[in-house]
Amino acid sequence: MSTNAIAQSVSELANDKNWWRGSVIYQIYPRSYQDSSGDGVGDLKGITERLPYVASLGVDAIWISPFFKSPMKDFGYDVSDYCDIDPMFGNLDDFDRLIEKAHSLGIRIIIDQVLSHTSDMHPWFVESRASVNNPKSDWFVWADAKPDGSPPNNWLSIFGGSAWQWDGRREQYYLHNFLTSQPDLNLHNNDVQDALLESVRFWLDRGVDGFRLDTINFYFADKELRDNPPLPKEERNSSIAPSVNPYNHQKHIYSKNRPENIEFLKRFRALLNEYPAATSVGEIGDAQYGLELMGEYTKGNDRIHMCYTFEFLSSELLNAERVKSVFQKLTESAPDGWPCWALTNHDIKRHTTRWDLDEQGRRLYVLLMMCLRGSVCLYQGEELGLPEADIAFEDLQDPYGIEFWPEFKGRDGCRTPMVWDSQKNNGGFSESKPWLPVPEEHLPLSVNEQDKAGDSLLNYYRAVVGLRKQHPALAVGEQSDIAVSGNVVTFTRTLDNTTMYCAFNISKEHATLDLPDGDWELFGGQLGAVIESHENQVMLGPNQALLAEKH
Repeated sequence: MSTNAIAQSVSELANDKNWWRGSVIYQIYPRSYQDSSGDGVGDLKGITERLPYVASLGVDAIWISPFFKSPMKDFGYDVSDYCDIDPMFGNLDDFDRLIEKAHSLGIRIIIDQVLSHTSDMHPWFVESRASVNNPKSDWFVWADAKPDGSPPNNWLSIFGGSAWQWDGRREQYYLHNFLTSQPDLNLHNNDVQDALLESVRFWLDRGVDGFRLDTINFYFADKELRDNPPLPKEERNSSIAPSVNPYNHQKHIYSKNRPENIEFLKRFRALLNEYPAATSVGEIGDAQYGLELMGEYTKGNDRIHMCYTFEFLSSELLNAERVKSVFQKLTESAPDGWPCWALTNHDIKRHTTRWDLDEQGRRLYVLLMMCLRGSVCLYQGEELGLPEADIAFEDLQDPYGIEFWPEFKGRDGCRTPMVWDSQKNNGGFSESKPWLPVPEEHLPLSVNEQDKAGDSLLNYYRAVVGLRKQHPALAVGEQSDIAVSGNVVTFTRTLDNTTMYCAFNISKEHATLDLPDGDWELFGGQLGAVIESHENQVMLGPNQALLAEKH
């Protein structure tokens, strides 16, 4: 690409403030994408090396999971320095080069911000725990024990056990919604908010285009530290925590989801608005109130741009009725909100395995997601159809899986290295032993194998991303209410004078449907799946879709 072309591409990125609406974002888990240094761990230089591949997918942006300095007890989600790179991933110069290369290819960079908690090795916490009266003594959530020495309340950690850890220095408990080595920040303190926002500004000034906000609904804890009420068994949902975890036994109305969050999000958005094309996507970790919180957090133009919840990440199969119910609830709870849909990520069992999908099922679900109102997030390896890896206990790295093994095997099965070349050691990820093993069954699905096959799943993903780009109605158009007939989901997307009709047979049976009145142009070939058509009646095969357009 010429210097002038690069400059034009960068200029376009900087000036398009609404690029995030309808965007397709590709999540990269840096430990597992590409190792350039030979130590068995992926790094920033490796990501830069693979950016031409990312560009070939046609996505708008990449979201990179944490690469900040960290003791890596939770693989980077325990930050010890918000403004520096952990040496295992490289350095700030490597990150600058990554941004420059990505922008030259028309790809924006979204980074993970973990603002609800730090590592216990962060200097803020080291100072805070030193005494009850130092300048940062209330930068974290501290509380006295009950008279009998037990924790201040009944709050539970997502990683198991009490959410409170005793600290002998202060003779108090501190709150940790995750690992004991991840103390929760006290955002009731404005100094804490200021410090976090300054770290956000650091990366904006460095050229990042947006932030994925980890556990956005965990920022505040109830000032009065009231007990969470119990959650009836019939309402429990294992999408946030596995059923073996007692975390599912509570309604977490005091340990998270607090109303004070709104004002902080407004401060965050005001900072982003100083940078015309910066965006944000929040992760809402809640099984009961996710869509309601999406409505609150994305309402208007002064909060988060978009959020994702766990409706499509659930172990419950995404059938026709479930798709309809999710959108009905979304319309009620967040009529003006902007969702970001995902089928899988670095915390969830890969959907190929989770829903036991065959090849046609994998194609159907990504096409469905590309046609829905909202933005889309793809997770590395999803485009290859990688199944969940079965990691032996002796190879396990995830503390979550180690805690609940064997009933829950943790998150390592979806974090194994990307497979690039079936003929190379470790699938082309690294010349050294990788931090997680590369499953043999992943090698035939590698990029080099699928690049050669025109009808591969990888090339299908490229085609459906391209479809969304070619038809703006699918990206940003209005969406009609979702209708269900048997196992078939139908809806329309409309923009200006163009209407797209979308129908998905989410079943393993044939289905017949009647097209609405109008002069429809049916999509054929790779993206359409019309088996038989007679006048306005169409036959769909198992797990097949139909798209049609009229002007």
